[in-house]
Amino acid sequence: MQCITDIKALRELLKQWRSAGESIAFVPTMGNLHAGHLQLVNRAKAQADRVVVSIFVNPTQFGVGEDFSLYPRTEQADQEKLQAAAVDVVFMPSTEAMYPVNELTKVSVSEVSESHCGAARPGHFDGVATVVCKLFNIVQPDKAFFGEKDFQQLTVINAMVADLNLPVVIISVPTVRESNGLAMSSRNGYLTAQQREQASQLYQCLCAAKRLIQAKQLSYVDIEKLQIKFLTEQGFRVDYFSICRRSDLQAAEHEDAEIVILVAARIGKTRLIDNVQLDIKN
Repeated sequence: MQCITDIKALRELLKQWRSAGESIAFVPTMGNLHAGHLQLVNRAKAQADRVVVSIFVNPTQFGVGEDFSLYPRTEQADQEKLQAAAVDVVFMPSTEAMYPVNELTKVSVSEVSESHCGAARPGHFDGVATVVCKLFNIVQPDKAFFGEKDFQQLTVINAMVADLNLPVVIISVPTVRESNGLAMSSRNGYLTAQQREQASQLYQCLCAAKRLIQAKQLSYVDIEKLQIKFLTEQGFRVDYFSICRRSDLQAAEHEDAEIVILVAARIGKTRLIDNVQLDIKN
């Protein structure tokens, strides 16, 4: 496995691979890798000749008062995991390389960026879209792999790729969970043992809401209120619990067939997100 920090050097290597007719898969990360990231890597390895993984803690997707300076940076352990997974290249650019001084351009995806996490974290998805667009331009992969845990992020990236005619296929990979159902996340490391067990109630509420939707006895608004009330009583501070159309993340109607249930809530200082998807047969 090669570790590359220079954009020009990475492009030269990728050019050689393409000239040899090899396909390239890409997994962008912010490091602090866990089993969810490695699942993305495994899927990438199964679908391409070469796999590139980036590690870059992107400052532009963190808002005022968020945890950029505290975000866990575990480069050595990450490289060891990627080496064991037989990744071809880990790309670790500097902030100065990714964001030149007086940069004037950013990528903004309207509508799907504005609700849910976009409302709670203004500017967050502009930062995500901009850095992912930059990375796509640097790596120019055939396929890129993203986890479904960050469902709104996945929706934003799919919209950006379609709108900008970017020649990359986006592959979504189901959420990897801990034994108690908690979605794997780098931010789980902030939780105490007691909080980790409490956090599993997020997934339990999503599953309960899914069953209620399938039973077709309550309105979607009532189901949302019921789960928010339960989570609040359990000590969560709920940002949102929303039943949405998968296509545009707008509030779902009972005639909609493809549904995603989104939740974001805080335990102590840690903000967690999760979702479940379901198809409704009307």
